[in-house]
Amino acid sequence: MPLYDGDFEQTHGVPDNVKRLQQVFAEHAALLIASPEHNGGYTASLKNAIDWISRPRENGDPGVRLFASKVAAVMSASPGPMGGLRSMLGMRGVLEKLGAVVIPQGFSLGFEKDGTLADAKADAEVRTVGAGLVDVARRLARS
Repeated sequence: MPLYDGDFEQTHGVPDNVKRLQQVFAEHAALLIASPEHNGGYTASLKNAIDWISRPRENGDPGVRLFASKVAAVMSASPGPMGGLRSMLGMRGVLEKLGAVVIPQGFSLGFEKDGTLADAKADAEVRTVGAGLVDVARRLARS
């Protein structure tokens, strides 16, 4: 998808790929974002996708509603001991601003420059985040 630009949107409308992604968001109750960290933040392509998804839908509904009250979890990865913690915290803020319910569990994966994991407990921690996301989504669906 192209970089989000209000002038582009006004001239060309919302791209078909964005409309398909908006539909995928509409069909699911939960969102798991797993992203690398780039220079202490989440990736530009992730931000671009969120900006496009939040645009008005074909039926006139605000795209931002696709995030509102959706259960979300965030994970990140980066070389070094912090493992993407800064980008994970930044993404939590974006999702919360859009109205998502971000579960408290998260995971930041630190890895060494050679690509090996810095923490042997990573698999269990990632599974805990996924299980927490599913649990909260199920409980909210029953409400």
